[in-house]
Order: sequence, then C-alpha cells, then structure tokens
Amino acid sequence: MAEVQYTEENIRSLDWKEHIRLRPGMYIGKLGDGTAPDDGIYVLLKEIIDNSIDEFVMGHGKQIDISIKDKVVTVRDYGRGIPLGSVIDCVSKINTGGKYDSRAFQKSVGLNGVGTKAVNALSSFFKVESFRDGETKVAEFDKGELVHDHKIAKTTERNGTKFQFNADNTIFKNFHFVSEFIDEQLWNYAYLNAGLTINFNGNKFVSKDGLKDLLTKKTNEAELRYPIIHLKDTDIEIALTHNSQYGEEYYSFVNGQYTTQGGTHLAAFKEAIVKTVREFYKKQFEASDIRQAIVGAISVRVQEPVFESQTKTKLGSQNMWENGPSLKSFVNDFVKDKLDSFLHKNQTIAEALLKRIQQSERERKDLSGIRKLANERAKSANLHNKKLRDCRVHYSDEKNEVHAETTLFITEGDSASGSITKARNPQTQAVFSLRGKPLNCYGLTKKIVYQNEEFNLLQHALDIEEDVENLRYNNVVIATDADVDGMHIRLLLMTFFLQFFPELVKKGHLYVLNTPLFRVRDKKETIYCYSDQERLKAIAKLKGKPEITRFKGLGEISPNEFEQFIGRDIRLEPVVLKSNQSIEQLLEYYMGKNTPDRQVFIINNLKIEKDEIIEDPVPVVEV
Repeated sequence: MAEVQYTEENIRSLDWKEHIRLRPGMYIGKLGDGTAPDDGIYVLLKEIIDNSIDEFVMGHGKQIDISIKDKVVTVRDYGRGIPLGSVIDCVSKINTGGKYDSRAFQKSVGLNGVGTKAVNALSSFFKVESFRDGETKVAEFDKGELVHDHKIAKTTERNGTKFQFNADNTIFKNFHFVSEFIDEQLWNYAYLNAGLTINFNGNKFVSKDGLKDLLTKKTNEAELRYPIIHLKDTDIEIALTHNSQYGEEYYSFVNGQYTTQGGTHLAAFKEAIVKTVREFYKKQFEASDIRQAIVGAISVRVQEPVFESQTKTKLGSQNMWENGPSLKSFVNDFVKDKLDSFLHKNQTIAEALLKRIQQSERERKDLSGIRKLANERAKSANLHNKKLRDCRVHYSDEKNEVHAETTLFITEGDSASGSITKARNPQTQAVFSLRGKPLNCYGLTKKIVYQNEEFNLLQHALDIEEDVENLRYNNVVIATDADVDGMHIRLLLMTFFLQFFPELVKKGHLYVLNTPLFRVRDKKETIYCYSDQERLKAIAKLKGKPEITRFKGLGEISPNEFEQFIGRDIRLEPVVLKSNQSIEQLLEYYMGKNTPDRQVFIINNLKIEKDEIIEDPVPVVEV
C-alpha cells in the first residue's frame, strides 16, 4: 500500500460559509427531512426567531410575523432593526453581532454570533432587510455568497428586521415542514414571553399565564389529580401537576430556549421537588414515587448561558450571573421556599398530591415481584433469542447521549425482519422481530408489560424499564406491511407506547416506516412509488408499457431493494400528538369497545379499493 504523503498541499483554509456547508452538523445538529422536531430546518427557523425574541426581551417590539409558503420562510419583527452599516456583517461574518455587548443584550439566547450565518450559508436564497429610523438596508445571498447589495434607501416601514430564506435542498434532501412541530415551537415562545404576539400563517400565538398555559395545553384537565401549581419570581418560573399516566414529563427553558435535553436547571428542579416534598410530608418517599405521573416545566434566565452545543438543547453547569450563586442552589432555594409555602396554604392540593404519591408507592410494590421474575426471564432470553438483532453503536462520544442516527425497526414476522436485517446498516440500525399480533393493552396496568413476553423483551431491548431517558435508540420505527393486518399491528404498538411510555411518543422518538407500494420499471429505469398518484406519474414518465409490481408485504421486497428504503432517503412518518390531546380519550376512541361514534367514523372513512383504482394503462403484478 502506497504511503499517503502529508505536506503543505494537504492544508486547507475554509472561509466561514464553506466550513458551515461542509460541517453543518456542528452548527445545527442533524439535518433530517423535517419528520423530527429537532431536524435542521426547524433549527434554521429557530435561529432567526431567536433574534426577534431577544429584541422583545430587551423591550423592543411586541409582535413577530412569520409565514411559510412553498418552503420560503419569512420572519418580520418590530424591534430596533440591525444598524444599517452592519447588516451584511451580521449575517455573513462569524463572531460579529450585538450580543457580545451585554449592555445591548443582557440575557439573550444567541451568544456565539453564528445563528443567522448558519441559516445564510445553508440556504439557496437568503434575504435580510433592516428598517431603522426611516431608512432601510437590503442584502441578498445565495448559499452564503452575497449576490445583491442594495444601497440604503428611504422607507415608511416601522423599525425592525425581516428575514427570508429557502433551505438548500441539496443539503436538506426531500425536506418538508410539519405544521405541528412549528406550532409547538411557536407556542413555547409565546408561553415564555407574556405580552408577545406571534402571527403564523393566519394563526395567533399569545399567552397570558406563561408556563401555566403551557401545562394547561399539554394536559387534559379531567385527568389532573390537582390544579396546576404555578410559581414565579425574577429570573425563574415553574409549573407542575400530576396526572394518571405513566412516566414523567418535563419542559425546560433557558432564556426562552427550549432545552429538549434538559441540563443543570432541570436536574436541580427534579431534585428540589423530591427534597421539598419529603420535608413537607416528613417522610422519606422514593424519588420515583414522588415524580411518577408528574408534568412539570421550568424556565430560568441567566447571563451568558453555557450550552453544551451550538444547537443549545442542553444547559451546562454554571452560575446565575458573574460571582453569583450556582444555578443549582438558586433553583433549589426557590422551589423549597415557594413550593413549601404553597402546600402549607393549599391543604386540599397537598392532600391530593400525597394520595398520588401513595398510589405510585403501592403500584411500585405490587410490581416488584413480577418485575424481578420478568427481568430474570428477559436476561435469560437475551442470551439465546433472535428477536433482537442489535446495532454496534448506541451512544455518541459526547456526554454518553444516544446517537442521533440509532434506529430500532420493530417488524412483523421472520420474512420482514430477515429482509430488513440483511439491508440495514449494522452500525446504527437494529431490528426487533414480533411474533404474531401484540396484545391490545388499552386499559391494562403495567403488570402486563412484564407478564407478556413480547412487551417485556421489547421494553428491555429499548432499555426503558426504569426511565425513558435511558432509551438506547433515538428512533423507534414501526415497520409493518401495508395491509389490514399490518395497520392493526401498528395501532397495537402505538397503544402500547401511549399507554405505558407516553413520554417516548411526546419527545418525538416514535415513527412509522413508509415503504413503496409500487415498483415501475423498464429496461433503463426503475421508479419506486408510494401512492397511486406517483405510480401514474411514473408510468407517464417511462411511457410505453413498463412493468409494474405491487408490494403487499415487507418480506417480498428483496434486501438489495430494501437498502434504498431504509438508507439516506428513508421515509418516516412521525407519530405526533396534539398538544392538548388526551391519551386516555384517544385510546378509548380507537382501541376501546366498539362505540357508535367509532362505527360511524369507520364507515365514513372506509376506503374501498375498487372505487379508488384509476384505470391502469398497464397490468399490475402483485408480489
């Protein structure tokens, strides 16, 4: 093997936009196609909105107008506007911006001078307009390259800044925006900034009671064990309640930034709740019993927050301000003082909280024997069973966090699991094979998870028995056939996760795999189609009489073909819950007893294949 030479010719210097485009993950996390809430296109949107939020926080501009049309994003605020002579530098020169000056931005989100530059570099079209004291400056870019530098001109527009961009589809391949993810993002901004109005595509987002409104929207009032506790002071706000579902659910924020991976502030919040409750009731409850079924939110504002990455999803350890108390002690002191005082003044709520904790305690003790036996069975089964074909990588190098690309495909039967196993990337993709249809677990207690071998082994494969935070795969993908039985299995698996591990769904880890329904090919080209409409377009494109194959089961797709459908161009449908969707009502409607309402729904939405088939120009071969 020839020795590779390492000389001055190997050394390269990249300009700012080249580096961002070459290593986009350093700046916006994973790219994705829009099917996950943390995909890059939503980070681009967030980076632009963050600037407008910082203006509002500093007391400038109470309205932000946002629109997305044909993938072009427009964000207009009514703040101070970027100083006209610095407009181009602020969006195209790294480490340039007003947020390095703490007098202008004291508790802002964007501190690194990178956000708008990343959006600029990763967009095929980027335009910035600043309106300031009767004058305006406009600049237009293509992939970070300045293509039109407009002269300063007169304007009658109100002060503020307007951004427009279209994400580069050579980087964000086949991307699309999911409105539910954007709505969630905008509601969080509204909850954390009382008095701010956000207009998005004809809808208004505004909040009066902050985190209390957030939990009201995230929960169903009929399922709460007591009214939402809402406490706030300078630089900190919390809200919490308990409901009847399994698991814990938290929402944490720093300077208006949704820290999806938590951090110091969330850890301190959870610890402080346990400590305060123990002291109030004068009993050493298990921490898991206190926090079981809790829904909580915390927001803090600190000077110059230290995040663990540019995407700002996890807060590092730090002080509230220079030479001030640690964030951990600040949160602990606030919760101990305010929550203890609240419980003393509200005895009815204190009694309801105690009953919820005691219920969790009883349930845990009832399960202890069953869990021990089930765990032993699972460990023994894992030595010999072939249900799980694991991947080699589970966690990233940083902070032992689950790797963004790790995926577990839950399949039906040996033929489907065999095809996926042969086609998968063994580094990051694992396969779990079901045996037959899983049990409809709606209305059952968690005992069934341990008593049912399929469910018990599945939860152990995912490593979510103790805490969903331990999830070994970032993406949990239901991969079933596109027929009636396959759809039924999808529903049964969704019911399992919603019933016992709702946090896994709410945090955006659950997906359904879309595979093509048809293969249309001639001697020169093969086109895979995911709908009848795509099939007809493919036939028109290839002309003549191409061969058409209808895939009915995953097992009928060869591993060589399957590799294309679970690789870079994988199509995943996220399982998304509406913010205030009651899981109990949802499962009762679809998985409970046959009610007249559901019968009417089925009749009205029943699709009869013979009525839908459009006349085929060529015959279809089913496999």
